[in-house]
Amino acid sequence: MSVLVFDWGGTGVKHALWKNEQLEQQGIFPTPSTWAQLKNEMKAVQGTYEGEKLEGVAISAPGAVDSSEGVINGISAIPYIHHFPIQEELEAFFDLPVSLENDANAAGIAEVWKGAAKDLKDVLFVVLGTGVGGAVIKNGKVETGSHLYGGEFGLIYMDEDNTFSAVGTAVKMANRYCQRKGVAEGTYSGKEVFAFAQSGDELAKEEEENFYNYVARAIFSIQFTMDPECIVIGGGVSAKPGLKEEIDKRVKTLFNHHGITDFFPKIEMCEFKNDANLIGAVATFYQMNR
Repeated sequence: MSVLVFDWGGTGVKHALWKNEQLEQQGIFPTPSTWAQLKNEMKAVQGTYEGEKLEGVAISAPGAVDSSEGVINGISAIPYIHHFPIQEELEAFFDLPVSLENDANAAGIAEVWKGAAKDLKDVLFVVLGTGVGGAVIKNGKVETGSHLYGGEFGLIYMDEDNTFSAVGTAVKMANRYCQRKGVAEGTYSGKEVFAFAQSGDELAKEEEENFYNYVARAIFSIQFTMDPECIVIGGGVSAKPGLKEEIDKRVKTLFNHHGITDFFPKIEMCEFKNDANLIGAVATFYQMNR
């Protein structure tokens, strides 16, 4: 038995077949402009797996996914998926069981299921992308909170003017660098600014240091929301060599500064990178259907 799995993104929809405990036949298509087109594209993908015995369809999606009601609230980069009984419609469309999970939650679930936090029960997952997202895993399950905002760590205030999302990502680091250089935002990427810092560019080194400090301060605060066994950092920047060591060092400094010496948080980089949403969607499907 296999599971057809999709990861709906703002620009692309990833898909794969979960079979033999792994992702197979992975692919991607551009995110369509209408709901009807998205359904048709997914149906076409299903057709490529003719002959496979499918248990169901697992989906990772942006927005405030209410799995119990089968709807996606809030807003996202895919405006047509919100505020209607989408799970019910998809189950009728595919004639199969369908599960839905928020993309950041799915990534967190993947790391607890088979990744960097395997077999741990209480984990916080922080996604550093264009902004900051995250997930709260308690007793091995996602905790979305009373208003589906659990894990929205990007809304943590870093100072009187800025949230974590506004300042604490490599994208925002690059934007600050561009602003200080007097060039248009987007001229340089976060990866380029890290490279400039490595080559001795003093301005880049300053902004790299600011980035590390923002992340460390946020991790310090996040640790005390639930006192988890582990905090996992995801997003593209998590692949940067040495990131874990830089964050560990600064978080330890904060702990020592505040006289907290009886423990230190376990911080890990995510294992599944770009496949985390797909794998977590499968885990959610199994939780809901087995």
